[in-house]
Amino acid sequence: MSKYDCLIVDDEEALSQSTCEYFNMFGIKTFWAADENACFDFLAQNKTDIILLDINLSETSGFKICKELRSTTDIPILFISARTSNDDILLALNIGGDDYIQKPYPLSILLAKVRAVLKRYRGNSNILSFGSYRIDLNMEKLMGVNGEIKLKAMEFKLLVYLIQNKNRTISKEELFQKVWGDSITGDGTLNVHIRRLREKIEDNTNEPRFIKTVWGTGYVFQLD
Repeated sequence: MSKYDCLIVDDEEALSQSTCEYFNMFGIKTFWAADENACFDFLAQNKTDIILLDINLSETSGFKICKELRSTTDIPILFISARTSNDDILLALNIGGDDYIQKPYPLSILLAKVRAVLKRYRGNSNILSFGSYRIDLNMEKLMGVNGEIKLKAMEFKLLVYLIQNKNRTISKEELFQKVWGDSITGDGTLNVHIRRLREKIEDNTNEPRFIKTVWGTGYVFQLD
């Protein structure tokens, strides 16, 4: 799964391509999707931190796409549209849009707005991200591309501890102490929780991408 900073969903090819080129030139890795299908195909295989969404698309409305996205993700959505009525602006914001930018827009201003939103979004210490998943520490929820993934309380606590200590081997004894709060929790309990987490976040539980076993020691949460 590839990681992008920005996804543009707009059927105006010339404008979208020039925006992509401009953003990429300034280090904002950007992809362009011309319609709803291309948008969701992209999101099924990639991750992005912000979406620029037009309202008037050839096959559907950006309002519809926004509503669908808001059922599964809270990443920032900025509407970009030539429509100027207050009703359109209010609707865009009320259904989950984070901002409304009117076309034609100066590329430098749009870039500045995107950078500001990315800075706030990435600076949120209450959100943890890995792969296509996001953890909201305040709400104690794990979100995937298809919505919330239900975790039991100890599964959630274990997953958060693993992520917060990513890329280092964590002994079983440390997990017993830090997650369960005691030293007498057995291997069987830990193994069951690890197996359940893998079933919920790994594509292949036999060859896990994230939660890897360090034989004889414990586990490591691998995150590039």
